[in-house]
This record gives sequence, structure tokens and C-alpha cells, in this order.
Amino acid sequence: MRDVLTFILAGGKGERLDPLTRDRAKPAVPFGGIYRIIDFALSNCVNSGLRRIFLLTQYKSFSLQRHILEGWNIYSNQLGEFIDVIPAQQRVSADWYRGTADAIYQNFQMIRDYNPKLILILAGDHVYKMDYRKMIEYHLSKGADMTVSCIQMPKSEAVNFGVVEVDSNKMVVGFQEKPSNPKTIPSDPNAIFGSMGIYLFNAEMLFKELEIDAARIESEHDFGKNIIPQMVQKKMKVFAYDFALENDHSTYWKDIGTRDAYYQANMDLLGGEPKFSLYEKVWPLRTYHHQYPPIRVMTVEQEKGSIINSIISGGCVVEGGHVDHSVLSSNVYIKKHARVARSVLMEGVVVGEGAQIQNAIIDKEVTIPAHSKIGFDLESDRQRFVLTTSGIVIVAKKTSL
Repeated sequence: MRDVLTFILAGGKGERLDPLTRDRAKPAVPFGGIYRIIDFALSNCVNSGLRRIFLLTQYKSFSLQRHILEGWNIYSNQLGEFIDVIPAQQRVSADWYRGTADAIYQNFQMIRDYNPKLILILAGDHVYKMDYRKMIEYHLSKGADMTVSCIQMPKSEAVNFGVVEVDSNKMVVGFQEKPSNPKTIPSDPNAIFGSMGIYLFNAEMLFKELEIDAARIESEHDFGKNIIPQMVQKKMKVFAYDFALENDHSTYWKDIGTRDAYYQANMDLLGGEPKFSLYEKVWPLRTYHHQYPPIRVMTVEQEKGSIINSIISGGCVVEGGHVDHSVLSSNVYIKKHARVARSVLMEGVVVGEGAQIQNAIIDKEVTIPAHSKIGFDLESDRQRFVLTTSGIVIVAKKTSL
């Protein structure tokens, strides 16, 4: 793995996640009670034995940088290991990062300094478990110039993803960006290969292709839109890696690009057999842990606090209230007779006595007044809060109610 240099792209604005990204980069958004979204890509790297990682940032990166410094200072610089946060620096021109490919191009001097054979490029806003070593082995066995990790999904989902067209040997012969009439998998006319935004390149080949792309004025400097089609057109050895077929730990992958996707991914953690498990000991998920007291569930005025099919983080107090099918981050306080259902509550939220919340995301440090309701009258909620396409109510961080 010492011949592999990893870049995690964590500089996107995350506008489709507003208001959750008003004060933080998308990879820094809290998820699953105690994690940040970035923790999943980083945990995959650690578990895969990748120990030379650059995290490229740009917008609203303060909380992300602090999280990395506090929770991910786990490698030894003396052994040549690192997770380094690299902000946009205008190293090549007066432009900030103009796209995913340009972000790598502007930092290629660092690649030269480490002289790797392979470059692994990851997105910092996806939730999944993946052993990247298997993808590397596949890439080498194919003698590939580039390998893109793909996941099979229904044809109807093509409008939301980049679609990789392959031949019977999984060699990439075309790439479509969010097509309405996508190319399907040769063995299944109802399924497509969706790009996961995970790319593995031979280092020298990548640099040549980035130089060509940088000179093109009309280019969007994006791996999916420009680099992959550019390489396919030249009939280079570009292969698709079937994530679900090769991955031992989970077939789950979620791009947290929208508010509804974020909400659904949190709900996928719940239940007796969750779609995505946080509890697999052979593939541990790391994060930074503050020091919190134990969870406390109380009986108040003959009413027992109850927790059903939920994730409750350290420091939470359920004081005679009821939590059902929800995710509570640290230090959430549920007061007596309050009810929370199918919701995500972030750190420091207080739900007042008798308040009722359903189908909602409540960001940090919000106090819900006693006997108020959120998620029951969507027209009223729309006047005060943000609603997702599916009708999930989002209350922004530190909102005063």
C-alpha cells in the first residue's frame, strides 16, 4: 500500500444539503449520532491499510479541519504516514478548484514529491464500507490505466448518477452523465452501472490526462464528465469494478448529496436488521469521541421514558419522553411527555415538555418549546423551516423558536 497515494475530495459547497451546510462543509455534517460523513471514507482507508492520505478542502472547512485534528491524528509521520488537510491554494493559477479533476491537478506537485505508482481518488460525502485493496488488486490484474468503482442500480435511477457503459469484460466503452435513456449492463437490460465517484489511476497516466484536460477551455475539469470520456475515446484501458460483487463487508452505498438522501441514510441505520450496520467489529468505524456521561432514561410522573428502534448517543437524557425510530446525537434532552418519531436530532437539542416531533431533522443547539409540534402541519412548517422534496422538516442550527 506504500505505492498508493489517496486523495479525498472534501471541498464541495453542498448547496443541496442546505441548511445543514450553512456553517460546515458537506463531509463535516454529523451523521448516525456520533459520526461525521467524512469518517466513513477515512475508516475505509484505515481498514484497507492506506496510510498516505490528502484531504482536499475548500468551502467552510473549519469544523472539518478541527474534526480531523481532534479525531484522526492516528498515523506516524516518522513512518511516512499521514492524513493531511490541504485547502485550496491557487497553486497553478488564480482559480480555486474548478472541478474534481482540477482539484487533483492543482496538487500534483505533492504527488511528484511522493512518487506513487497508483492514485486513489475518493469522495468525502458517501456512506459505505469498502476494502480498497480488492479494487487495487483488480486494477493490477486487468493491467488497467484507470478503474472506476461502480454499483448496480435500477435503470430508473440513471437520471441521478453518472452511468458507466461496459462490455462483457467490464471494460468501459462509454460514460453518460445523468442520462434519461441510459446504457444498461450487458447481462441485465433493467440495470445500470452507476459511478460511485471512486477512481484508481496509474499515476503517470493520470498526470498526462490532467494536463490535457487543463488546457481545454470548454472542459468542466470533472472526472466523470471529462477525464473518463477522454480516456475512453482514446481506447485506453479503463475498467469498471463491481462494488457489490467484490465487497465482503456490505453492498450498501449512499451518496449523501441531497437532504432526502441524508435523512434516508440515517433511517437506514435503524431497525432489527438495518440496511447499513454501524456495529461490525471486523470493519470498525472511527470518529472523534468527546467525553459524555452515560445515557439516562427516567420515569417522571408515572410515565416511563421509552426508546424504540433508535440510536441514542452519549450524554442523552430521556426524561419520561418517548423516542421512536430516531437518531439522537450526543447531549440531547427529551423532557417529560415529549415524543420524537422518525427524526434526526443533532447535538445539544432540547425537546420541551409535551412537544411532538416527527419526520424531521433538527440541527445542533435548537430548543423546541414545550407543547409545540413539528412535522404535523407541513404548510405551517414551511413558513418557518426548510422542507425537503419528500416533506421532511429541517430546523437549522441554533434556530430560535
